[in-house]
Amino acid sequence: MGTGAEKVTVQTVVQLPVEKVWKYWTEPAHITQWNNASDDWHTPFSENDLRVGGSFTSKMAAKDGSFEFEFGGVYDEVRIHEYIAYTLGDGREVSITFISQDNETKVIETFETETMNAVEMQQAGWQAIMDNFKKYAESVND
Repeated sequence: MGTGAEKVTVQTVVQLPVEKVWKYWTEPAHITQWNNASDDWHTPFSENDLRVGGSFTSKMAAKDGSFEFEFGGVYDEVRIHEYIAYTLGDGREVSITFISQDNETKVIETFETETMNAVEMQQAGWQAIMDNFKKYAESVND
């Protein structure tokens, strides 16, 4: 764990079975559709090698072209339809738990905060992405 990093948790319940929730969370074709905290941002590119030791990268960008950054890391643990843990490029640890409850799935994400932005702002941003994921997943027809 990063030095003195605070852990923050965000969560949602998606009205879909865990198999679909897992697919939408982990496949790049879906990640690019939901991985943003507000409508003026988007994710034009995503790669995901979902296995222990595998890496992932998403490019997140302002739609007006004013700013972009890459968000990526390496997987430490992957249990299909249950759990993902990874370490970001800056050493912070993140874990996501998928809890199947009948025909819905609870998604719980815990992350270590960084020091450049207020904890409340980070939590709001990660929760906004989680809420966007729920909205997207529940709207997909496949």
